[in-house]
Amino acid sequence: MTVPCVRVERERGEAARQRLEAADLLSETHDIAVDDGRLYIPVASEETVPDDLEVVEYDPPVRDTQTMPADILGVEPTYERLGDVIIIDEDDPDRAQVLADAIMDSDLPVATVVNKQSKITGEQRIRDWSVLAGDGTETVHREYGAEFVLDIASVYFSPRLATERHRVVEQVRAGEHAFDMFAGVGPYAVPMAMQGAEVVATDINETGIEYLRKNAIRNGVSESVTAIAGDVREQGDDYGDWADRLVMNLPHTADEFLDTAVTLAGDEAILHYYDIQHEDDPYAPGESAIRAAAEPEYAVSVETRHEVRTYAPHEVNVVLDVRLARR
Repeated sequence: MTVPCVRVERERGEAARQRLEAADLLSETHDIAVDDGRLYIPVASEETVPDDLEVVEYDPPVRDTQTMPADILGVEPTYERLGDVIIIDEDDPDRAQVLADAIMDSDLPVATVVNKQSKITGEQRIRDWSVLAGDGTETVHREYGAEFVLDIASVYFSPRLATERHRVVEQVRAGEHAFDMFAGVGPYAVPMAMQGAEVVATDINETGIEYLRKNAIRNGVSESVTAIAGDVREQGDDYGDWADRLVMNLPHTADEFLDTAVTLAGDEAILHYYDIQHEDDPYAPGESAIRAAAEPEYAVSVETRHEVRTYAPHEVNVVLDVRLARR
């Protein structure tokens, strides 16, 4: 059976393996294969592999020492892993329970299996879950050298955005003032601080901010992170003209906060603006909104237009990296 694998020249294989391991992307069910001078490194999720690595379908050897859910069920199930919590999405309760039991009986490192019960809703961006096995929804997620403790029942977190977060964090330089306007448990804020930035992070979800503070301590950057529970629009007076970099990862309604972003921006700032739009014209609405908020006080130049992922049929999640320079 073929599975997604990163294909890389043998001499680059170890570096690629280490990158995938740091992002918690290595497959737990298959071993690395060598074929015609190239390595095939099985990955757990094709969607989150960095864009500069080639992903192909290949049939690597299965690890004989592990019993996987597919061995028990006779078919390959679909699930998502967040730390030691396995997430499934099954409409039929009986089928969901059979899958959860198979996952728990397998050799996967799992403590809890949950089933999605609702869409992400409300200001705090959380969803309802049904716990099918295990007794807790708190877990520790690891990506690119950072660790995040979180409770999926109380906060929003998407492991599928790991590659995008890393893309932004790699741009951060020591000494920057970075403002994460919708910070959650800190998947942008904490790594930016680990890069040497001074970070202010806000979120309306008080539980998310509590976890962010724990994660700043956990990753050794608590002195570099100021975490504030509340609406970011109330922070303009305290941090006006402060930010060299702003992260706006609230794609459905980020445009409502652009006036605040402009207030927070220093003489020159990079804005990472996330949006969800129709695939026919995904970038123009966000760019128009940014220009309407920032001009003429700032010169606006779009440095990157990037599609993060497909969000829904004919809708895409995109990001604009925009430079603001005060005139």
